Amino acid sequence: MRRSAVVTGAGSGIGRAVALGLAGAGYDLVLAGRRPDPLEVVASEARAQGVEAHAVAADVADPQAVERLFARVHETFGRLDFLFNNAGLFAPSVPIDELPLAQWRAVVNVNLTGAFLCTQGAFRLMKAQEPRGGRIINNGSISAHAPRPNAAAYTATKHAVTGLTKATILDGRPHDIACGQIDIGNAETEMTRPMAADILQADGSRRPEPLLDLRHVVDAVLYMAGLPLDANVPFLTVMATKMPFIGRG
Repeated sequence: MRRSAVVTGAGSGIGRAVALGLAGAGYDLVLAGRRPDPLEVVASEARAQGVEAHAVAADVADPQAVERLFARVHETFGRLDFLFNNAGLFAPSVPIDELPLAQWRAVVNVNLTGAFLCTQGAFRLMKAQEPRGGRIINNGSISAHAPRPNAAAYTATKHAVTGLTKATILDGRPHDIACGQIDIGNAETEMTRPMAADILQADGSRRPEPLLDLRHVVDAVLYMAGLPLDANVPFLTVMATKMPFIGRG
């Protein structure tokens, strides 16, 4: 039986890499994101690997858009085996007292409410389909454990995603729905590449940090996704070995 997957934030970075990794593993795909042109490029690259792939422009913070997204999944594939909740938004790097409320809300709406809405959409399909069940993996972050300076909104949402992961694990048990979270540290993307030059540290200094090849993130997600539904990895951390996380930096 062909497997189907939804990847949010699939137009670039980690989402793009994981989407193409899933295509290589034989998953048919629905790729979601706010910008249709990059999504279509990724969908075309996935189709070149012999799978079905559809680009769907959707803002995960919009309940109606998420409803349409999962209706499209049901209409196209008739079932959903895997959701990678990857869409995320950063706020400007400013002290907590200078963060505009509108920016806080924007980050919460995408990183937390968006993950919740997509989890609901996937859960409803997985619960009702035959054979029932499926797997959801949330993209957490090292920030789900420890903050960077001037990152209150992002850090708060990623800590909250951990709670959503745990709640989904529990609520999914009776329905053969497994949920896990991957916490990624310094994966190399266009967004993180400047960190190799320097980034603000907790002690106020600026120092370069090592980056992690994206292929290791893809391998980790594929491992988690490929498990049978009676096995689960609740939490997995993959990080650049020498990044300042464990200990005091």
